[in-house]
Amino acid sequence: MTEYLIAFNDEWVAPHTPEQIQEKAVASMAVVEEMKAAGVFVFGNGGIDASTVLCSVQARDGEPVFTDGPYVESKEHLGGFCVVDVADDEAARYWAGRLAVALDWPQEVHRFPGRPDVAAAANRR
Repeated sequence: MTEYLIAFNDEWVAPHTPEQIQEKAVASMAVVEEMKAAGVFVFGNGGIDASTVLCSVQARDGEPVFTDGPYVESKEHLGGFCVVDVADDEAARYWAGRLAVALDWPQEVHRFPGRPDVAAAANRR
């Protein structure tokens, strides 16, 4: 199985009334429940935008430096996502398509690269 990120940016979504957002939430949660029943759902969340940024952090001289607030120089921000663990690209596309239809806004699919075997790498040293 391979993990995939299915995500959208909040700038891809036209303005919605609170009622429309609630309808979209119900529709997308129905798809998530299907993912859970199929055993492919790993984790997900939505309602993310620039206002939800807690801080940014970067390394300086080997130490983390935190800056409060949304300071990323970007017009696009993650709006929501879910991670699925499925057999192949076709299955990831299927679930992304289901979400795109339920929400009626674009989704992007990213395949996570295989995880390196850290223990094996350490033993080769």
